[in-house]
Amino acid sequence: MDPIRNPYAPGAGQRPPLLAGRDRELQQFEITLERIAAGRPERSMVLFGLRGVGKTVLLNTLRGQAVRRAWGTGKIEARPDQSIRVPVAQAVHAAIREVGHRHRDPERVDAVAGVLRSFALRTDVDARKGRRWTPPLDVPATQGRADSGDLELDLVELFTDLAALARDLSVGVALFIDEMQDISTDELAALCGACHEISQQGAPLIVVGAGLPHLPVALAASKSYAERLFRYVSVDRLPRDMAASAWTRPAATEGVQFEPDALDVLYRLTDGYPYFVQAYGKATWDAAVTSPITVRDVLTAAPEAGAELAVGFFGARFERATPAEREYMSAMADLGAEHGDAAISTAEVAKHLGRKPQSLSPARDGLIKKGLVYSAQRGKVSFTVPHFGMFLRSR
Repeated sequence: MDPIRNPYAPGAGQRPPLLAGRDRELQQFEITLERIAAGRPERSMVLFGLRGVGKTVLLNTLRGQAVRRAWGTGKIEARPDQSIRVPVAQAVHAAIREVGHRHRDPERVDAVAGVLRSFALRTDVDARKGRRWTPPLDVPATQGRADSGDLELDLVELFTDLAALARDLSVGVALFIDEMQDISTDELAALCGACHEISQQGAPLIVVGAGLPHLPVALAASKSYAERLFRYVSVDRLPRDMAASAWTRPAATEGVQFEPDALDVLYRLTDGYPYFVQAYGKATWDAAVTSPITVRDVLTAAPEAGAELAVGFFGARFERATPAEREYMSAMADLGAEHGDAAISTAEVAKHLGRKPQSLSPARDGLIKKGLVYSAQRGKVSFTVPHFGMFLRSR
């Protein structure tokens, strides 16, 4: 098969040729955009799920929907130990540029830009990362607006003015936040508080976040009303028919077919996880000689796909861990063999290693901070990466 015509796209955040299994989310977001533009109340949205299920791809696609409706948009990727003030300022700057050039009143645009400048300059030097950013705007900072230093109050004032600018054009603003679980608890609380106030105002601005499975728990811990503030969308693996569509429909555009048994084997190897679907699809295409693609082609390609995942998807994450953290993950993997890689009790991990639970807290906390494991319930931990336990057991 011609590798140049290979239609599959395994990559971090790279959109596959067919975004299978996400029609419901896309349709619901279209409704959300229409309702907000019409002045009707709607909640912000949070996508959550394991790594490799396509959260970033879906987040980017939702942003594309907003752009097509002429909304102002901006996107940030949260990072541990970094304040969100500068990234939010940069995202708002992008939104102002998208709606500002269509606004009939340049003075109104400049006024909002001045508020953004005051918000950004209030950053001073981020104590945790030493970051400073000045918006490339030829306007003076607005004194006394979004510059108090209280992040929640400043976000409310900035969002209010930005939403009013979009409302003049009968559109809205959508800010997209990837890796949202990496925002500190205090700043999550400030962001939730600002979203709460904006929603009560009926302002046309929403936040769309994406993160790991424990993100809803983190949001609820920051503000008690966060459970009702957002619409939570679980992004999971694809069912059998949707995974099959992700393989067959792109191939069909190149005149290539799959034997049904080959699709069964592919699904068994990938469990329907979108990143794996693309990785195994790409390797199978390259291994196949002609159409239709057979079980033999899939089995021939499987070691190549597995080796690529072992290096780029699993191995890179494993190498980030310290020896103590690797020991902790190996214990989780051993125990997972008995529990089907379900959530593992931290007490069981300690018992397996012959250690006291308190002595393992630094390793567990380090893994959570690095996004390798998560704790959706007290006393339990799980891998953030599907099949990671299986990978560790195979080493």
